[in-house]
Amino acid sequence: MRLSAMGDVAMTVPVLRAFVKQYPTVKLTVISRLFFKPFFDGIPNLEFFAFDEKERHKGFPGLLRLFRDLKKLNIDAFADLHNVLRSKIVSLLFALSGKKRATVDKGRDGKKELTRPENKIFKQLPTMFERHIKVFETLGFPLDLSNPEFPEKAVLNTEITDLIGENYQKLIGIAPFAQYDSKVYPLDLMQEIIVKLAENKEYTILLFGGGKKEVEVLDSLSQPFENVINTAGKIKFQQELQLISNLDVMLSMDSGNAHIAAMLGIKVVTLWGATHPYAGFLPFNQSMENALTSDRNQYPKLPTSVYGNKIVEGYQDAMRTIAVESILKMLKN
Repeated sequence: MRLSAMGDVAMTVPVLRAFVKQYPTVKLTVISRLFFKPFFDGIPNLEFFAFDEKERHKGFPGLLRLFRDLKKLNIDAFADLHNVLRSKIVSLLFALSGKKRATVDKGRDGKKELTRPENKIFKQLPTMFERHIKVFETLGFPLDLSNPEFPEKAVLNTEITDLIGENYQKLIGIAPFAQYDSKVYPLDLMQEIIVKLAENKEYTILLFGGGKKEVEVLDSLSQPFENVINTAGKIKFQQELQLISNLDVMLSMDSGNAHIAAMLGIKVVTLWGATHPYAGFLPFNQSMENALTSDRNQYPKLPTSVYGNKIVEGYQDAMRTIAVESILKMLKN
């Protein structure tokens, strides 16, 4: 069970791919929001169960219905990869019915030590993938993620090729937004990156985002260039996943798009502002060298939060310490 958010749900995918390969006789049922179902398409021995937050599974009575719905599937063990009130209630109901259960340890104490302004303990914490592995190990299924397998690149249909063209040589994805402003690279600097990349006609630069405001910004960034294309609002989510699977590299903030690209086996360059990969959210199978962080010498309180939701006075320009040249060099490499 993992209900949200997009990046967190995407981070379960590489672990579950490893699980079905290493335990081919075990059936998995993923409980999540229907929107995330495409993440799990094509994984053998895996069934998706849609959590209906607005109607059938709403509130405490809804969680009881959810448990009854799941009970019909003859589930032997319950893995809580979310560790929130709703998943804890369902986990408890399974325990009371005599089933094995295990809950992810989010390491909240370690994250507080990493993000507090004073007496900060700046060290790498276990990754979310390691924490997920621990859950399955507790249930009797140790996992090895050292040799990951990824899905094949999707065949792009005409709707997608009509959007991006058919004569591209290198596809570069850019996802310039995140849930919180403290994780978003300054727009003027992002524009510099796009201008520089667009000079190389071998590159096709694809911009990803969502929502009316983001679409407008992406339109303005792409408008001057033939080889810069805004994909936001022009294709369905499943087509977006297919397109991402064909990228040569993705440039992303610490956000869901980074984890989506990583779960598809795409190289990802991530930019980090208020957050830091030491909190355990480096995208799957990516090098720490590909994670470009803000300068802690100039901004010693970094990271200031795990999710980027805390505003620290004077830290608004922290991401300007990530040089445009260093990002371009990493993308070209």
